Amino acid sequence: MRAKLKQFGPGLLFAAAAIGVSHLVQSTKAGADYGLGLLWALLLVHLFKYPFFQFGPRYAAATQESLLHGYYKLGKWVLITYFVLNIATMFTIQAAVTIVTAGLAKSLFGNITSLGFLSTEAWTVIVLLTCLFILLFGKYKALDRTIKIIVALLTISTLAAVIYAFKDFYGAVSFSQVLPNSAAEITFLIAFMGWMPAPLDISIWHSIWALEKKKISKQFSPRTALLDFNIGFGGAIVLGIIFLCLGYFVMYNSGESFSDKALVFSNQIIEVYTSSLGNWSYFIIAIAAFTTMFSTTITTLDASPRSMSLSLNILFKSSITKGYLHWIIVLTIGTMIIYFAFASEMGLLIKIATILSFVTAPFYAAANYFLITSKHTPKEWHPSIGLKVLSWLGILFLVGFSGWYLSTL
Repeated sequence: MRAKLKQFGPGLLFAAAAIGVSHLVQSTKAGADYGLGLLWALLLVHLFKYPFFQFGPRYAAATQESLLHGYYKLGKWVLITYFVLNIATMFTIQAAVTIVTAGLAKSLFGNITSLGFLSTEAWTVIVLLTCLFILLFGKYKALDRTIKIIVALLTISTLAAVIYAFKDFYGAVSFSQVLPNSAAEITFLIAFMGWMPAPLDISIWHSIWALEKKKISKQFSPRTALLDFNIGFGGAIVLGIIFLCLGYFVMYNSGESFSDKALVFSNQIIEVYTSSLGNWSYFIIAIAAFTTMFSTTITTLDASPRSMSLSLNILFKSSITKGYLHWIIVLTIGTMIIYFAFASEMGLLIKIATILSFVTAPFYAAANYFLITSKHTPKEWHPSIGLKVLSWLGILFLVGFSGWYLSTL
């Protein structure tokens, strides 16, 4: 059993990166505001994004190279476009997830240790430096092991929370679906789907992680890579629904509104649950929330520097050995600067990051599809007819919803 578990890793990293703001913040808020009314959006966006996420490990398994190498083969401009988009979004995304993690860390550790006097700013630095230490000294192997523990804690604590929330829920569960129509509701819907289950550029990260896993595990075969991805993707769907249900069972019609300040939001999301479930549930909720966000923080801090470093190496046909180190330090410092500048605007940062992810999704979807069906991918690894049809429907879905949103501005 232990040997089997060792074969898996990148799929869990995908799940860890995905199960963050989209689940804890957006899914919970969707459940609180709409009940199960946006379940259709959650399921639909998973369905239509599935092929493009899957093409990451598929391409890596088929060619033994990352999607970034494939983008370069499609045309230098494709890789340059990715590089520019990533530069424009990675600091905001990292700041958004770190701010929430820091607020939760202060709420959790401030209550169980003597560190309650530390400010949210101090916790932001602690969280980032802890992630940096794990990544620089443990490298991929430490990330691989750490994430397995974190995902296990996250799954157990979140399942326990939703079970107890359902037991205390009074009234019939309504599955009535809702289609937002006001500008504010449409903006929330797009933000909700933007990071549900994750931004599409995570497919690039996944292809890089799959190659890193291959280096340390000879048993990580192409078949294992796809199974590993499907497990991670399936877990993201299940936990997305669970967080939606948590928001519904505990907060729907409660009149509670969420603050845009990280610490206030963190206390709110924990206290609203515990006030309904009981104070005994504090640690279950707090651990579920913190592990959710810490897993996202550490995976995003690892993946963006890997992607940026590799992109430059491919573009300039060089091999800068310290590129990852330089980029992870730049990202850490940049995140701190953005945090101290916009700490009071957590809600705005999250909204900007999630909307940017959705609006840029058609680019990644098209690039992944044309790459996996091109001459650069061995024929036996081309997607089936069914997956091709789903891919075209997915591209139309992403373009259509992005156009709908832009038309409401």
